[in-house]
Amino acid sequence: MGAGMKVCVALSGGVDSSTTAGLLVEQGHDVVGVHMKLHDTPDSSAGQPAKHCCGLDDALDARRVAATLNVPFYVMDLRDTFRRAVMDDLADTYLAGATPNPCIRCNGVLKFKVLLQRARALGCTHLATGHYARISAQGGLQRAVDQDKDQSYFLFPVTRAALQSTLFPLGGLTKPQVREHAARMGLLTARKPESQEICFVPDDDHARFVREYRPGVAGAGEIVDQAGHVLGQHDAYFRFTIGQRRGLGVATGQPVYVLSIDPQTRRVVVGPPDRLLHRELDLRGFVWQRRPLPGETILARVRHRGTLLPCRISAEGADGALHLSLLAPARAATRGQAAVLYAGQDVLGGGWIHRVSG
Repeated sequence: MGAGMKVCVALSGGVDSSTTAGLLVEQGHDVVGVHMKLHDTPDSSAGQPAKHCCGLDDALDARRVAATLNVPFYVMDLRDTFRRAVMDDLADTYLAGATPNPCIRCNGVLKFKVLLQRARALGCTHLATGHYARISAQGGLQRAVDQDKDQSYFLFPVTRAALQSTLFPLGGLTKPQVREHAARMGLLTARKPESQEICFVPDDDHARFVREYRPGVAGAGEIVDQAGHVLGQHDAYFRFTIGQRRGLGVATGQPVYVLSIDPQTRRVVVGPPDRLLHRELDLRGFVWQRRPLPGETILARVRHRGTLLPCRISAEGADGALHLSLLAPARAATRGQAAVLYAGQDVLGGGWIHRVSG
């Protein structure tokens, strides 16, 4: 990557994006910092520090970083787009009895479509983010060097065309190295804690969010065993996720987990942990980065930082439909989540889990 490019850096206000901007400035690029205003969620509660990103505090930190680096800084109001692409999807997915992944939706729609378009409107040739991922010499998505921080799972919807105009300067660094660079450059975010919750659900109570976002929705129902025997009552089926054990409010004499959620009857089915194991996944909306080579070992990941499981593609249909057979069972794979395929360091592609079986 030669020096002198005009690069738009998505400045979230955290250490990763701040270091990204600083490293690009040091490399001689013409950097423009852009902060995305995505929602109006309060930054903190009861005087406690915020644990999420993209609030007012983060916007101010991003502005201060840009001032330290002496680069132009803009705030782009993307609240309407974020609401339609991410917040609507989260509420609707929970109401459908599935489990959403808002970070993937945010990356696929906002950062690498909308923000990339706006970066080009600013005259930038590239968009850079603080994601821990790499782009191969052939232009495909790869896992980061720091496997503990690897975020390639969240990036599978990013097309190869978008990757041609994308930079991931942190892909070859570890988190401690990133913080060291930030401290060396005098960035105020060098020791800033990482965000932990969904940015627009800072209390991590997604059921509260759904109730407020979809007022009047009926959610109360029964908790039943696999035979349909009623074990208890609940106040909102969309409060539960597949594989959940804590907070069920039923006593059976042995540990039970959420096995399925029926949004029509509002019944939550619980049972033993072995019923959470599945080998067959139907995927929808699959996006290929590259297709596997003959005889190439393929691995699947069904959640961020989840175990990489050997698999094979059993069938492929139209419109991104794909049937995946796992050679080792996945635990608590659930509708609405993503399954991402890997071969070595390469991301082959990913799609949304539509149904599990086997």
